[in-house]
Amino acid sequence: MISCLPLDLATGALLLWLGLGLLGFLLGGWPTAACRLIFPLSSVVALLLAIAGFSALTAPPDQLQLRGPLPALPWSFQIDPLSGFFLILLGLLAFAVSLFATGYFRTLSGPALRRLVLQYHTFLLGMGLVLLAANAFTFLVAWEVMALASYFLVVTEHEEAGSRHAGFVYLLIAHLGALAILLGFVLLAGAAIAQGGPFSAMLHAPLDPFWASAAFLLTFFGFGAKAGLLPLHIWLPDAHPAAPAPVSALMSGAMLQMAFYGMLRVDFLFLGKLASWWGPFVL
Repeated sequence: MISCLPLDLATGALLLWLGLGLLGFLLGGWPTAACRLIFPLSSVVALLLAIAGFSALTAPPDQLQLRGPLPALPWSFQIDPLSGFFLILLGLLAFAVSLFATGYFRTLSGPALRRLVLQYHTFLLGMGLVLLAANAFTFLVAWEVMALASYFLVVTEHEEAGSRHAGFVYLLIAHLGALAILLGFVLLAGAAIAQGGPFSAMLHAPLDPFWASAAFLLTFFGFGAKAGLLPLHIWLPDAHPAAPAPVSALMSGAMLQMAFYGMLRVDFLFLGKLASWWGPFVL
């Protein structure tokens, strides 16, 4: 009997999403084929991802490491109960949204449809990679893939000035947030990051209270910008109406969860003992 580990199933699902995005890009000249085939298949892949998440809730953590662009920067992936829980949320929402997208995008054709199908699945891929990333390098690359793909989806109707403005504000806030997360990672585990170390190395990062608070503020700002927390929500009112309805649903229901996942993973698991003022600050 062949068994499939949760990490194998999750990475396989993400590769299938990438393949569907590329296939949809090639089939863009045939709107009916692209919409009626690609998006339903995407919903099936989403269920596979949710199954991987369910399996991870009771399975021991599993890790995969691949050679990266530099020896000190490997691609590192891990699945554990925390990432498994968020994979369930992502998979179930992507399942429903992809089915809805089948009819919603039926009127698109040509280059617009080709770009959208590729960007849509790249967005899903980026969110999945965020949940599986096991070191700071992989996490930041996945975070950037998610941000750029969602930006291009926000400016789908780029001919309109309002859409371009919404995309600019969103991209600006997204990159300010990413910079803050990067600086927070540097404070948490500079040595581990330089060596491509896993997130678990941050658990042992020796930080005095001042630098721990600085890391907390930086990462909270970075993830809070993506979550749209006050006063970092200025991109929300324009970006969501500008994006197509299925994309807006993914941004509201899935992308914002990536920010809360980051807060849980970094601010509460890695920083260890919490300062007394952090809780009131968050509230």
